[in-house]
Parts: sequence; structure tokens; C-alpha cells
Amino acid sequence: MYILGISAFYHDSAAALIKDGEIIAAAQEERFTRKKHDHNFPSNAVKYCLKEAGIDISQIEAIAFYDKPFLKFNRLLETYLSYPGRGLKSFMMAIPLWIKQKLWIPDIIEKETGFTGKILYPEHHESHAASAFFPSKFDEAAFLTIDGVGEYATASYGVGKGNSVNILGEINFPHSLGLLYSAFTYHTGFKVNSGEYKVMGLAPYGTPKYVENIYKYLIDLKEDGSFKMNMDYFDYNTGLKMTNDKFSELFGGPAREPETNLTQREMDLARSVQEVTEEIVLRMARHIRKETGMKNLCLAGGVALNCVANGILLREKIFDNLWIQPAAGDAGGALGAALIAHYHHFGNTAPKKGERDLQKGSSLGPAYKNEQIEEFLKKYNLPAVRLGTDELLDTATDLMKEGKILGWFHGRMEYGPRALGNRSIIGDARNPEMQKKMNLKIKYRESFRPFAPSVMYDKVHEWFDLDCESPYMLLVADVVREKQRKMTEEESKLWGIDLLNILRSDIPAVTHVDYSARIQTVHPDDNKRYYDLINSFYGKTGCPVIVNTSFNVRGEPIVESPLDAYKCFMRTEIDVLVLENFILYKENQPAFHDDIKWQEVYELD
Repeated sequence: MYILGISAFYHDSAAALIKDGEIIAAAQEERFTRKKHDHNFPSNAVKYCLKEAGIDISQIEAIAFYDKPFLKFNRLLETYLSYPGRGLKSFMMAIPLWIKQKLWIPDIIEKETGFTGKILYPEHHESHAASAFFPSKFDEAAFLTIDGVGEYATASYGVGKGNSVNILGEINFPHSLGLLYSAFTYHTGFKVNSGEYKVMGLAPYGTPKYVENIYKYLIDLKEDGSFKMNMDYFDYNTGLKMTNDKFSELFGGPAREPETNLTQREMDLARSVQEVTEEIVLRMARHIRKETGMKNLCLAGGVALNCVANGILLREKIFDNLWIQPAAGDAGGALGAALIAHYHHFGNTAPKKGERDLQKGSSLGPAYKNEQIEEFLKKYNLPAVRLGTDELLDTATDLMKEGKILGWFHGRMEYGPRALGNRSIIGDARNPEMQKKMNLKIKYRESFRPFAPSVMYDKVHEWFDLDCESPYMLLVADVVREKQRKMTEEESKLWGIDLLNILRSDIPAVTHVDYSARIQTVHPDDNKRYYDLINSFYGKTGCPVIVNTSFNVRGEPIVESPLDAYKCFMRTEIDVLVLENFILYKENQPAFHDDIKWQEVYELD
């Protein structure tokens, strides 16, 4: 039995296909349309899922949409009615889209896919919970979901057992940890629903000087992690902005204009909201452990992408084990909705789980065979060398040792916001120039942002203070002390962005200014070729760690096809492109005539 899950119309639209409970395919729409965070109906992602399974739409038993549109519309109306005279402009802007689109999901599904069968509507946080629990390796676990807002809920917790997830408690709009974080994202000059991870990356440069103000004026936090927000300081419930003048007055000035220079104030704001977020997550987790008695915890919702908070949650050992859905944001709702339909609506039995999770390394998107790559290269007359796999890994290792930066395109595209070794830009983590070069000449992004390490799963404990796997780059831990470089007395007096250029470890390209790293452990069961590549690098250097960043430039979705990869390769200073078993050297390529100004096409995120 095939079930298709869909998430759409807010951000990160996606489709996911399951067969008898097994995940067959999943992808975000943005990868096909090349529009970052594309919110439109995921027609291309649906077509891909059906093609991957070799079926047509008539063979789908049911489609599950990831939330309840009418319940969400009720919340919208109730919010505006509770603030009479306020928010008229915002209301008038929102209503047409609801009337034309969001309230007509069955018609849109039929129009876009031809499907006329059963359509199911799980609740938003139920979809998140399902995406966290069912693909995990646990037969039973507590779950915690936190995001901006679904229908009413902004956070939920409960228990997953066998074929069910049962929500035990919720926090409702407008009180929202996700929206609190987004408010600070907005105020620090980054884009909401996109720049939250930049705030997390900026936090280590700051001091928590605003934490007291946050607790005193913005949020009433209880011991169990529940909270209420003081809406006098926010505009998001009825307005067009996240924060208001009162918020600006409290935090020493208006929101930073995007793309202007960062100051210490933004760094301190980032550090402060990050610390508050961590405290809320910890209190919630302690309460859930106490209420449920469960030893395992599954996480989903956009806040679950806060890998710094996840790392602290792991180190606090409130739960014995964590599992975090790699597509934790709305994209993952498509998968969760399909799984809810399979287990709750159709009553299917859950399989007995084993040592590995059921997410398949999140390699759930399109793949291109060597024959297809060769056809692409011939079509555009692009010079390339085809190598056997062993020789390819050997060559790629030598290139990284020489300081080259590689575009690495292999296997199925990843589902979720992280590149995990299939659509990645990689390099030597030991190279002290690598972070700066990748940020400014490859990614064209802010220099303060750190890169993530990919490390062999069986070597992670030798290099990082982490004793478990982190396959989806969702846990942060420190570089082990013996690999750290102690700062000189003069260096230790630096603060803010001046800390950036100080070498901090044997792997400086992936070590943040606080000695932390956003770790991806690589296991051969999830991605054998990528593991073998790192193992080859380890064999020649003694270092089982390489740099891994997503294969795109700032504002561009991660590449999907060989053509996307080639364009990104030629528009940037990536030295070498690896397309499956083909290697393309930049110096051998013909002059590249870019038919678009990509900096204008890809709106900065």
C-alpha cells in the first residue's frame, strides 16, 4: 500500500512516499524549482516520488496533508478578532491566499496530481511527532516537537509506542519558542524561517548580557518548561514584523538592517536567546522524562534543528538516547503525515526495530547513474575523466590533501536541510585557510559561519567529546582537549568577530570559536562511498575528519542534478567536481557563459 505525504503553502514544501510503512522517497520542492524554501504545491517532488517507485497516482491509497487547514484558519480569525482594530493590513494580505488556495487542498491536489481518492489531515504537531518517532530506532520513546506554530500548538510532547503516537501536552500560539527565536533572528537582521541557524552560529561570539531582560520582560518560564510570552513586545500575531518599538527600546535599538555590518549587540542578542532556548528545552525535557518515564527521546519541529541545544540535551543525560528527524522542519511534516495515515488511520502494525534507524541515512531523493552523467557530459561537451571507484577515492583524497576544494555529487539527494555527503562541498579540515576560502570564495556567505566536520563514526570519540553517532549533523560537541590549541595570552583577550582568525585545533576549518563543532558521523551502512572516502583520507593523513558543507551558494537550494552541480562548480572557486565516477577539473573546462546573474536570482537568505 502506497501513501503519499505532502507539506505545502508555508515554507519548505515537500512530498514523501511510503510503501507498507517503508520510506521509499522524499524530497523538498525547492531542489527542483531552484527557489529556496519554495512554499508552493510540491508538484515536482510528487512526480519524483512516483517515478522513484515506478507507479502512477492511481496506485496511491491515500494522500496525507501535514496539517488541518480549517483549524489553522480558525486560529487566524480568532487572533485577529482578539485584537480589534489591529492587524487589518496583515489580515487583508493573508486572506486572499487562504480563499484562493489554502482552504481548497483537495481541489489543488486533484488539479496538480490527478488524485481523486482519500485525503487525510493529521494535525501539524502530530505529523512532526510521527516523523520523529516512527523512523527512529526505538520501539517506544517520548517525543518533543517545537516549532513556530502549527494550527494552534507551538510545542507538544507525548509518547510513541508501536504503531501510535499520543500527544500528552501542548503549548499554544502566540506563546512559541520558535517564534521567540525568530523574533531575535529578525532583530539581528537575518531572514525569518531561514536565518535562525545563523543566529545559532553567531551566538558563541557574544555574551549573554540580555538573558535577564528576556526573562524579566519577554517570557514567564515555569519549572516544567511551559511559558507565556508578553506580547506587548512582539508584532507577529497581527502585524507584518516580528518585533515592535518596545522590543527595540528594550534591546538598545532597532532591528539591524540586513547585510549591514554585525556589531557586538547582535552577537550578544544571539548568545542571549540561544541560552534561553537551551534552558527551555532542558526544562521541557526534564518534565517529559518525569511524566512519561521513557528512556528515549525523539525530536522534531524547526527548533529541533538547533544542534547546539540538542548537544547540551545529550550531555545532560536526561534521556539515555536521542533521535532527531533530519528533516525536522515543515518538510519533514510530509513524511510524518504519511506515517500517521499508515499507522493511525489504516491501523497497520509497526515493525520490530533494530540497531539502525529507518531513515536510510536520509538519502531519499533522486540519484543519477554513471550512464546518465556520461550523457550529460557529452550533451554539453564537457571534458571529464572516468575512474574506477578505488582510483576515484584515491585521487579525491590526494586533491583534498593538496588543499583543493571538491564538489562531491554521489547517490541519492538528501532529504532535509543538511548535505550529508551526497550533495556536498568537501575539503581538508586541517587546512587553516579552508574556512575563509569556503565562506568567501565558494559559498559567498558571512565569514563568521562555521563549517561542519564529517567524521568516521568509529573515530568520532578520538576527535570530539561525543560517544554516540550523529548521522544527521544535529549534535554539537567540543573538539577533544588534546586536539585543541591553547590560545596565547594575547589571543585570549580578543572578543567578538576578532576571534574568528585564531586557530583553535588540529582541525581549524571545522572548529568554532568556542571549540565546538556541528558533527556528522558517517557510517558505511548509511553512505558507504562517503565513509570509504574519509577512510582513504584517514589512511593518508591520520585524520578521519573532512569539511562538509552543502553543495550550493548562499541563497541557492542544494543542487539536485548534474547540471545544477556543474553550474555551481563553474560559478564559484570550487577546484574539482566529482559527478559519480567522473572527475572534472576546473582548468580543463570551456569558458562558462552564465546566462543568468545568479546573485540576483538567488535572493540572499
